Amino acid sequence: MHQEKLKTIGFVNSHKTGEKRIALLPKDITRINHREVLFFEEGYGSDLNISDTEYAALGCQVVPRNVALEQDIICDPKIGDATFIKNLRPGQTIFGWVHAVQSKEVTDILVDNELSAYVWEDMYEDNRHSYWRNNELAGEAAVMHAYQLNGVMPYDTKVAILGRGNTARGAQRILIGLGADVRVYNRNQEKLFQKEMTEFDVIVNAILWDTSRKDHLIYQTDLERFKPGTLIIDVSCDENGAVETTVPTTLENPIYEINSVIHYAVDHTPTIFYRSTSSAISKETYKYIDDLVEGRPNVILKNALIVEQGRIIDERINQFQNRTTPLQVVNSDDRNPA
Repeated sequence: MHQEKLKTIGFVNSHKTGEKRIALLPKDITRINHREVLFFEEGYGSDLNISDTEYAALGCQVVPRNVALEQDIICDPKIGDATFIKNLRPGQTIFGWVHAVQSKEVTDILVDNELSAYVWEDMYEDNRHSYWRNNELAGEAAVMHAYQLNGVMPYDTKVAILGRGNTARGAQRILIGLGADVRVYNRNQEKLFQKEMTEFDVIVNAILWDTSRKDHLIYQTDLERFKPGTLIIDVSCDENGAVETTVPTTLENPIYEINSVIHYAVDHTPTIFYRSTSSAISKETYKYIDDLVEGRPNVILKNALIVEQGRIIDERINQFQNRTTPLQVVNSDDRNPA
């Protein structure tokens, strides 16, 4: 019986400033059958003190960056922020966090270059996000970093957390563990939060904002009513989203101030604890490698395929980006935003 040619996967280091997370560690590669089609950029694990020889000893290929980027599938946790996707050839596939629904620029690149995209933000196993631990770490890391920058301990603060997902749970774990007075608001309590929001010293936003909404939970005019020095930790980092004044920041310049209200909006906080996060990511990524390279059916991957060879599959892209001339849409599925 004729066997289809295996696809190859290139693993590249992120060029996003401060990003040190990687997708696959040697300890998990031992559970993958087709290691020979995995191409790792030279120095792939150097930030984690993992040598190239550890990957080569497992039967993987260690190659220059340009060779890794020539493979059928390209994996990079922050691939949606990668400049190299503009230069990929038609027919290649990307695998990582893409967030095309929130970015018309990324969507246009995928469509114009006839690429496919399996996106981590839409991967769910038994109704739990596959990369749930990374999301928890986003909340944990954001809280720890923002409090350090603000020079205060959690036990001296009264905190509102918006959301009850994995990110909110991570933030809550750190805050309660360090003695903060915490109140959690879910999506059905937006009006209640807006009545009470000026009571808090710190507000943690962990709600992924629906980009079709034109309102906000915190408006710029609300800042005048907050206590001077109030800290907003926007882990979701949706620009002008739940918090009208949110603009994503970097690890180099993580905070800014408007009307004496401090904003923290670093858009990739899990990289602060890149060893813990890379380990959690790798434990999930390895599960899908053999199915990807063999082209085997996998319902989790199918539900995460948002663009296929330049054709938009995820209807939310047209809906949320308000495209006046919708691009071609096929096999639209109902799925929850990550």
